[in-house]
Formats: sequence, structure tokens, C-alpha cells
Amino acid sequence: MDRIADILVIVDPTVIDQPAIAKAQALAMRFGASVELLACDTKYSHETRLAAELAARGDAALGGDLEPVLERWAEPLRNAGVEVSVQSIAGDPLHESVLTWLRNSPADLVLKDTHHHSLARRTFISNADWQLIRACPVPLLLTKHIHWRSPPVFVAAVDPGHANDAAAALDRRILEFTTALARRFGVEAHAAHAYLPATIAAAGPGGMPPPVNVSVEALEAEKLRRRSDIRQLVAEYGITDANLHLEMGVAAEFLPRIAGECHADVVVMGAIARSGLQRIFVGSTAERVLETMPCDVLVIKPPDFARDLPF
Repeated sequence: MDRIADILVIVDPTVIDQPAIAKAQALAMRFGASVELLACDTKYSHETRLAAELAARGDAALGGDLEPVLERWAEPLRNAGVEVSVQSIAGDPLHESVLTWLRNSPADLVLKDTHHHSLARRTFISNADWQLIRACPVPLLLTKHIHWRSPPVFVAAVDPGHANDAAAALDRRILEFTTALARRFGVEAHAAHAYLPATIAAAGPGGMPPPVNVSVEALEAEKLRRRSDIRQLVAEYGITDANLHLEMGVAAEFLPRIAGECHADVVVMGAIARSGLQRIFVGSTAERVLETMPCDVLVIKPPDFARDLPF
């Protein structure tokens, strides 16, 4: 993957600050892509904007027709030479309206701001984020209110050494996206991997490891084997040993920490659909990491992910 031609930004019409738009501009200028700003006027959005308009008449940034608002956000991008289109739609819930729009969209990448809320509010307010993680058929960049450094740092979260062909293909897709981003910004990509010792991993999710004492030598041998696996995986993508980050531990705890240590701006990670259910589920790691990650998260799906979507 070395080409992004169309970027879709899901705009929240109830707020002034739109970091996803600024990041879409940076990506569009590096890839020569066009940008589409999409605002969905949900019931919550409409009522919030009307309340703001009543509280402060003349505040056109929040009230009134959405397309003029989108045009104002589009103006700086156009001034920078980026081709921009704007579109407003209406519907509830937000994620279903966006997914319906995506069926006929040429978008190669979707950007959406995500906000941190208290636990009491997170389930309700962030529901659209979780649903898009599960069902967005194209790469989804969830952005936080932090500006990218100059130059930005991109980290691929991979899981080498497994026998699952779909997961192995996803690792390569993650690396393709990460190194393409790094190349366009003129930087070196990083790769990160956390693993559990074989005796623990064999117990399965939530299981207890067998009561076997593992020697220091055995743990060191496994670490060397894991490092060999990840070196073999990333070799063709030009990622150097200095940019490999390997540690025994749990990914949901390791990735946010290593992202902070690397000063990462974007961590690229994967999510695999499980079909045969009424809902599409992805591994819980992506959802747990999103809450604690100090940077943006780019969620990548396998190429055939859309076949498993329930629509």
C-alpha cells in the first residue's frame, strides 16, 4: 500500500476544534489525495447545535445549515492546494449513517476524532467509535486532540510467528500501511510486539499456566526466537533493529507504554472480524488500547473484511 487517493473525515458538527481535519490535510498533501468532509446531523447533534444557537445567537459555527460550516473548515485545505468536497447527511445512529455512506464512497481511509470521557459517559458517547472499529470496511484513523510532531513517528503493532494465515496476512498489511506513511513523511517506521511465554499462552484466554518452572535460559531462548520471527517479518519493509520493540507482556499494557517511549504519533494495529454472528466482533485489544493510547490509532482490517459485514 503506497497510495491513498481519497480521505473521508467524519466531522463532529457540535465542536469547533477538528484535529482530524488538520491531520487529513497533512496526509492529503503527502499522498496527493482528495478530502471529503462528511457531517452527520444526528438528533443529538441537531439539538446540541440548536441549544448553542439559542444560548449565543450569531454563533454560526455551531448553529444553522451544516454545509456553510463545512465550507469554512474546507477553506484552509483548499488554500493549501488540497481538493476538498463537503457533504452533510442526517440520520441515527451515527455509525449506521456513516457505514451506509461508505458503501458508495471511494474512500481509502476514514478519519474520526475520538474524545476521552468519564467511564459513566464513555459507553454512550463513544458508541460510534466502537461500532466503527468493528465494522468500518476501510482503514480507520481515530485521532486525539494532540498535534503530530514534525516529523511524525509511526509504529506498527504486529504479532509474528503464528500459524493463522489470515493473521499473518494482516501483519503484512499493517506493515505496508505503516511503512507507506513513514516513507511519505520521510521517516523510519517502528514495529512493536508483545508476547506471553509459551507456557502461559498455551493455557488460552483466562486460563492458568501449567505449574511448570520455566528457567531463565528457556525464557531467553524464547525471546531470541521471537526477535528472530519479528526480524524476518519486517526485513523486507526496511525496519531496522533499532526500531524494533519486543517485550514479554500483555499487548494492551505494552503498546501504550512503548508508544509513549517512542513518542509515537500513530500506532497502526489490526482487527479481524469473526463471521457467523449477528454482530461483527474484533479482538478486545484494539478497544482496550484505544482508551489508554497516548496517540492516534490506525485500525487496519484484512482485505476480505467487508465480506463478513452484516449488510
